[in-house]
Amino acid sequence: MSDATLFLTDERTFWHSTGVQALFMPVGDWVEPPAGSYGADTPGSKRRLLNLVRAAGFDSELEVRSAAPASREDLLRVHPASYIDEFKRLSDANGGELGVFAPFSKGGFEIASLSAGLAIEAVDAVLTGRARNAYALCRPAGHHCLAHEPMGFCLLANIPIAIEVAKARHGVGKVAVVDWDVHHGNGTQSIFYDRADVLTVSVHQDRCFPPGYSGFEERGEGAGLGANLNIPLPAGSGHETYLAALDRIVIPALRQFDPNLIVVASGLDANAVDPLARQLLHSDTFRDMTERMVSLADELCEGRLAIVHEGGYAEAYVPFCGLAVLEGLKGTRSAVIDPELEFFMAQQPANRMLQFHHTLIDEMAAELNL
Repeated sequence: MSDATLFLTDERTFWHSTGVQALFMPVGDWVEPPAGSYGADTPGSKRRLLNLVRAAGFDSELEVRSAAPASREDLLRVHPASYIDEFKRLSDANGGELGVFAPFSKGGFEIASLSAGLAIEAVDAVLTGRARNAYALCRPAGHHCLAHEPMGFCLLANIPIAIEVAKARHGVGKVAVVDWDVHHGNGTQSIFYDRADVLTVSVHQDRCFPPGYSGFEERGEGAGLGANLNIPLPAGSGHETYLAALDRIVIPALRQFDPNLIVVASGLDANAVDPLARQLLHSDTFRDMTERMVSLADELCEGRLAIVHEGGYAEAYVPFCGLAVLEGLKGTRSAVIDPELEFFMAQQPANRMLQFHHTLIDEMAAELNL
C-alpha cells in the first residue's frame, strides 16, 4: 500500500461560473451587481488554497494530479437520466438554473462532471491502495445536490456518485460519510436516507442552510433507520464545541457502525470569518478534526479515508484551513503560519457558554445512545 497523500485538483474547476449574483441573490431590481462576475461561490478560495500549498512547497509532500471526469454511466448511478439530460442541454446552451441557488454558465455540466470525477478518484485511490488517503479539491461542491435537482451551489452529488462507483467497482461494504460543512448535507442525506450500508453524519450550524433546518430528529427510514445522524450546533459554537461533537457523538457512532471506508465532506465555511455562517473555527480546528479522522480510519478501516472539498467562502482564510486539513492527512506540518490563529483563538466562547454547548452535546449523545 502506498503511503502517499493524494491531492486531486484541476484548473478547469476554477472556471465554473455561477453567473452574476450578490452572495446567493440574483442581481436585479434592488440588488446591485458585485465586483466581478461571481457571487459567494467564487473560485478564489479554492485557487488560493492550491496556491498556498504550492507557495509553501507542501505540494512536494503530496501526490498532486487531476482525474478523468465522471462518465454518464457513473452519474446515472445517482441521478436520473431526465436530470442529467436537462443539465447537459442547458449547459450546452448558455447555462441557467435547475434548482435553488445553483446557477451555472455554459459548459457547467462538463466542469461539474470533472468535479465528481475528482471525488471518484479520491475514493478509488484509497480503496485500491494507490494512496494512503486523499483530498479532492472539488468545485462545484456536491453535498446539497439531490438526486433530481441541484441546490446551494451543488450541481452533482459528488460523494454519493463516488460511493456508488466504489460499490460497483470494488464491492465496498459499509461507508461512513462525515460532513463538517457548516451547512446541512441535505443532498447526501436524502440519497442514502433509506440505506443501511451508508452512515451519514452532518455536523452543521443549526437552522442555517437549508434555511430553518435543524434535523436532529431525522435518523433515516426503512432499512436506513439509525444510519443518519444530524448534529445541529448553535451559532458561535467554536473550536472546543466542534471537537466535543466529534469525540462525544461522531467517533462513537462510527465505531458502532464499523465502516470499510470513511469519506469526509470537508466544507471550510465554519471558519470564523465566513460570510455565510456564524461559527468560530480556525485552522487548528480543521487540523485537529482531520487528525481524529485519520486515527479513526487507521483503527476501523485500514486507513481508508477520502476527503472531498465542499463549501468555504472567506477567500483569504479558507486556504489556511484547507492546508491544515492536508497537513492533518499527511501527518506533517508546512512552514506556513496562520496569521489570524491567535486572534481567532481569543474569540472563542466563554466558559459559561462552552458549558451550555457541552451539555447540549451530552444530551444529544444520550438521546442517540452513544
